[in-house]
Amino acid sequence: MRIWVNGELRPADDARLSVLDHGLTVGDGVFETLRVSQGRPFALTRHLDRLARSAQGLGLPAPYLDEVRRACAAVIEANPVELGRLRVTFTGGVSPLGSDRGTDGPGLFVALGAVKRRPDTTAVVTVPWTRNERGALTGLKTTSYAENVVALARAHEHGASEALFANTADRLCEGTGSNVFVVLDGQLHTPPVASGCLAGITRALTVEWTGAQETDLPFDVLDRAEEIFLTSTLRDVQAVHRVDGRELPGAPGPVTAKAMRVFAERAADDIDP
Repeated sequence: MRIWVNGELRPADDARLSVLDHGLTVGDGVFETLRVSQGRPFALTRHLDRLARSAQGLGLPAPYLDEVRRACAAVIEANPVELGRLRVTFTGGVSPLGSDRGTDGPGLFVALGAVKRRPDTTAVVTVPWTRNERGALTGLKTTSYAENVVALARAHEHGASEALFANTADRLCEGTGSNVFVVLDGQLHTPPVASGCLAGITRALTVEWTGAQETDLPFDVLDRAEEIFLTSTLRDVQAVHRVDGRELPGAPGPVTAKAMRVFAERAADDIDP
């Protein structure tokens, strides 16, 4: 594996960064994850636009997106994979120990690893912790990801691949790395960005391509939804067959199956929608 580190490709065992990088010491950084299929990144423009928005929201300098594109292209060329996860990380750079930023400028790191296609259905669990829909980092895709690590570990302990959060008002919000959609009376709904969820790229495309409604939903909607599915960069649209102890027989249901088909067809037609 060859990784982009601050302007150049390096072998993985030489892809070093300072232990004083602010992304490491205090989680002062933003990132994007892209799906790469046969050497082509999906929705690159949308992901880079969100990288810039997240950096602005965190108060980081604006990333030079042409450089990020070059880095992505170089890493993809150097690491041929049939299906991969491309990770772009932009950090506060070398800084003093503590919360103050340094003056050396930001860090840019890009890596690509092979992944397997996800199964069509999965299990999820709910967790007792909440998303803060009014927090300083709400809506930003930052490297401050520890609460997601803890929640995802809980999911894995219970034989699930994802954990779902409510927000502080006990409204349905999102997963650790996914957005959630539910079917009620045959209609497709997903929580609005005001719930505190990340404005997922796959979420936005699914809303556009299926006509799903953005709806403020109570967390217990998971107890009665006819169908549930997740969206994310590497899941695309993935049906849920179990929430905690509740089984959803026949998953993917008809609405989910249609969403899966529509997303696959539209994504195949346009690599950078």
